[in-house]
Amino acid sequence: MKIDEELIGDSGSVTVLAFDTSTAAFSAAIVRDGSRVDSVASFAERNHSVRILSEIKELLSRNGMTGADIDAIVVGQGPGSYTGVRIAVTAAKTLAWTWRKPLLGVSTLEALALGAWRKLREENEDMADDLDVWIVPILDARRGQVYTSRYATDHSGGWRTIDADAIRLIVEWAEEIEDEGTEDSQVAAIWFVGETEPHQAAIEAAEQSGTRLRTLAWDMDATALGLLGELRFRLGERDDIHSFAPNYTQLAEAEAKLLAASQGE
Repeated sequence: MKIDEELIGDSGSVTVLAFDTSTAAFSAAIVRDGSRVDSVASFAERNHSVRILSEIKELLSRNGMTGADIDAIVVGQGPGSYTGVRIAVTAAKTLAWTWRKPLLGVSTLEALALGAWRKLREENEDMADDLDVWIVPILDARRGQVYTSRYATDHSGGWRTIDADAIRLIVEWAEEIEDEGTEDSQVAAIWFVGETEPHQAAIEAAEQSGTRLRTLAWDMDATALGLLGELRFRLGERDDIHSFAPNYTQLAEAEAKLLAASQGE
């Protein structure tokens, strides 16, 4: 799939409102026909629930828009912060219902990966012709674990999923990625992107002579979220507002403790 090309078609103009609160950052964007109209980002995790609707209202207002001008609501479905994901999903369902607009959920990890890839491509980092670059998004899940997945891309704009969202031990995951990258002659470079700083040592320890493991500390960019959501919209995909739920990937810590206690562990 080539995302840039898929967004150019004969289905008319499409405007989406995209937002995510699955990390410490709140990010929102208005995306129209594959381009960012405007965006906002803030870093006040404890205030996500307080500020999300006012931030969205301000974003629309300064662009002379209301809910009537939006064709679809796109939200980061997770994984990520349990509370954060829930806040965004609840807000998205509320707006979609109130404005009578389609709702589209997008993997937080895929949006994180796509945003980082767009930055790397812009800077022409490791984009060798006819060779793949692996983009491995990571979000810290504590205790040496990360929420992660893997995507392959190339200079021409190809984009495909290799591994789906999951929670993994970073030490084992980085070694697995390194081993597979060393064996694959079509891989030019491997980038771990996202919340990389807490796991820098584990990633560096996995480095061998066969590949180059690189890291890019990267925050959520709702523009990438909007691009993925617009693509889903143009493909005719929709999520059911009533049954739509966050992708937590794992139980919240409190729930995990309750489950363990109930099972006598």
